[in-house]
Amino acid sequence: MGASTKPRLSGMQLQVLALYRGFLRAARTKSPEERSRIEALVSQEFRRNSSQVDRKNYLYIEYLVRRGKKQLDQLKSPETVGLASLNVEASQVKRS
Repeated sequence: MGASTKPRLSGMQLQVLALYRGFLRAARTKSPEERSRIEALVSQEFRRNSSQVDRKNYLYIEYLVRRGKKQLDQLKSPETVGLASLNVEASQVKRS
């Protein structure tokens, strides 16, 4: 058995991946139409943040993870039928 060539993920990266998986799992509990909308919105938001947020801006990433956990808790509620998008612009976002 050889050593794995994959780089080890940091704790923060594991938190982000767990949050993403949590959203996808929560989407399964909603109607089929809403499920596809939620999955598309979540994927879009995570991709946008991965390209725009500086990977070394830990405070802002932690803020996004906390905000995401709150949104996930709301989405898990049986009374919640969908997910809304909120665009947050910050000075901490990486500039190209």
